[in-house]
Amino acid sequence: MIVVKVGGRVIKNALDNIIESLVNYGGKAILVHGGGDIVTDLSKRMGIEPVFVTSPEGIRSRYTGREELDVYVMGMNLVNKNIVTRLVSKGKSAIGISGMDGPTVMATRKKRIMIIDERGKKRIIDGGYTGKINSVNSEYLMRLNEIFQLIVIAPIAVDMEEGVALNVDGDQMAFNVAKAVRAEALLLLTDVEGVLVDSKVVGRLGPDEAANLSAKIGPGMNRKLLMASESVRAGVSKVIIASGLVPNAINSALEGRGTVIS
Repeated sequence: MIVVKVGGRVIKNALDNIIESLVNYGGKAILVHGGGDIVTDLSKRMGIEPVFVTSPEGIRSRYTGREELDVYVMGMNLVNKNIVTRLVSKGKSAIGISGMDGPTVMATRKKRIMIIDERGKKRIIDGGYTGKINSVNSEYLMRLNEIFQLIVIAPIAVDMEEGVALNVDGDQMAFNVAKAVRAEALLLLTDVEGVLVDSKVVGRLGPDEAANLSAKIGPGMNRKLLMASESVRAGVSKVIIASGLVPNAINSALEGRGTVIS
């Protein structure tokens, strides 16, 4: 089984390409999708202005308050069911879930987060409804895998103690799912061709090399490299960072197009 993570920009701009890639792949897969741009559009249509914050590491993310959480859940589930509809209409056996279902993905709500404010100063604010993943119910996923060819997961987890849904980072969810099921490969399909150093794609990295390079590369990709290193050490055979915009993106990545961490 492979795990595929598709970012929100690829979902928005190249969903047809991803659907065709899944159809052409032919094997069993878990797809973890983003959809932040679609959630932002939905928020604005509902009169709710999205709020974004920046971490001290320079990572920009959505701030999820109570009202924003409702829109986030609606938006991500809309993306999820749209993907499943497209897959089943092409003859695929597919099911769409979120981490709340089962439950599949458990997380803890972040009580406080540190941000860089508009004056460039560090400030601690209430964490809202974002979460850090604690565990993944691999048994549940494996049972679904016996029935369905494709499992499509929205990046929503559940805090069992507080009884609330949580916005969780899609990359974080994909890495945790891949580790839990010991995936043959984890594909991160983005809007770039792979890890770029001096404008050239790095073809292959070991886990130590990936961890070391993460300290020298920009926000977003640095987290991907760190989590890729940890995933390989945890039993995932390989992590591939590649473009989701090229034709037949999944098979292309599995054939080595992109950056392979193993």
